[in-house]
Amino acid sequence: MSADLPDYFFRVRENGAFVFRVDTENRQRRIEMEQIAAVNLRNGEVKPHGDRKLTADDQAEIARWMAARSELLARREVDDILRTVDHLNMTAQWVQARATGEQLDQVTDSLLLAMHDLRTVLVRKKADRLTREGGGD
Repeated sequence: MSADLPDYFFRVRENGAFVFRVDTENRQRRIEMEQIAAVNLRNGEVKPHGDRKLTADDQAEIARWMAARSELLARREVDDILRTVDHLNMTAQWVQARATGEQLDQVTDSLLLAMHDLRTVLVRKKADRLTREGGGD
């Protein structure tokens, strides 16, 4: 079992992770995890835990994890938005085919405001991109 374990474990948290070094080479043959750092993905900060000095291997593994995690979160974010498009389509079908008047009363104003806000932002962003790409003619 110990041969299959990685040298590092990242306990994911909202804005990064706590980094642990995994040790299975001890007398009791237990898995021991020693916290070595805290990572903040938002600002790229890596704080060694306590008085610890991170080794080059530690820093390289943390940098690798940060890059991989950032890429994963970016992919998930786009996937979440594409799922939202699916939900909007399913919502339109629900409204057209199954929603009762009472249900529509519960959701119409919230949906209309959210969709109006989204449309406004999307139109503004698209106009900004077209202006930049077109050279601002």
